[in-house]
Amino acid sequence: MTPRKIIIDTDPGQDDAVAILLALASPEDIEVLGITCVAGNVPLDLTSKNARIVCELAGFPDVSVYAGCDRPLGRDLVTAEHVHGKTGLDGPDLPDPTMPLADGHAVDFIIDTLRDHAPGTVTLCPLGPLTNIATALQKAPDIASRIARIVLMGGGYFEGGNITPTAEFNIYVDPQAADIVFKSGAPIVVMPLDVTHKALVTKPRNDAFRALNTPVGIAVAQMTDFFERFDKEKYGSAGAPLHDPCVTAYLINPDLFTGRHINVEIETQSELTMGMTVADWWRVTDRAPNATFMGDIDADGFFALLTERLARL
Repeated sequence: MTPRKIIIDTDPGQDDAVAILLALASPEDIEVLGITCVAGNVPLDLTSKNARIVCELAGFPDVSVYAGCDRPLGRDLVTAEHVHGKTGLDGPDLPDPTMPLADGHAVDFIIDTLRDHAPGTVTLCPLGPLTNIATALQKAPDIASRIARIVLMGGGYFEGGNITPTAEFNIYVDPQAADIVFKSGAPIVVMPLDVTHKALVTKPRNDAFRALNTPVGIAVAQMTDFFERFDKEKYGSAGAPLHDPCVTAYLINPDLFTGRHINVEIETQSELTMGMTVADWWRVTDRAPNATFMGDIDADGFFALLTERLARL
């Protein structure tokens, strides 16, 4: 099978880093055309630095990494250092990157790449706030019909929110951008908290990363050691959710996930529920389906895939 061409749009973040590593470790399934960075977990200067740190950790210094939007479309930036640490990649002691940022803006790279490739051949993989994707759609509306699929981590329905009672962080940071993306008409697959909260890095799973005894395996174990302290205290769970790698795993083996094609709307008006993903899981409205909203994951299969692929790096 020809590898799927993708653009990873990201705000690393430890779980973003693992998603990038999984993609780079899977060349038979995924061709990473470039990585675009957005402000989210930490400000843009750190997310664009962290993406390059991860590429160098994986041994891929030639990947093009672009800096994008440094703030949401219509709101002040909300960040998550309380989860990811002041650098966004707290945990391992990784060197600063030597590879430079690619010339140009992430939004222009997204537009140009979609226009340069045949329609339906490039998949967008947003792992953070959707500011870059929405800005590209606003600037070049013609690209919506060229997108093969948008596979994103964001939202939550039965699990509620993780930054407010009703909103997941990525959607909450830029709900206006999320609204644009979900109304774009492009095919969308959503990995919400309902799925990612079932992908828990338990101690045996993290021990398996560490037992790889490679720089990548040890760094991943140190990353998850760091950020799980927050989620374990918050949720009382046996480990931290590994959110963003669910996107990459879906591209490699979609059979790990189950969901429904339903209508998903984004709340952009109410301060009480700002950024809520209103997922019509039970199809109680007549609103047209616009996204495949995942509801479950084969967690053991997911971690087996992740560990096997990380072992390659």
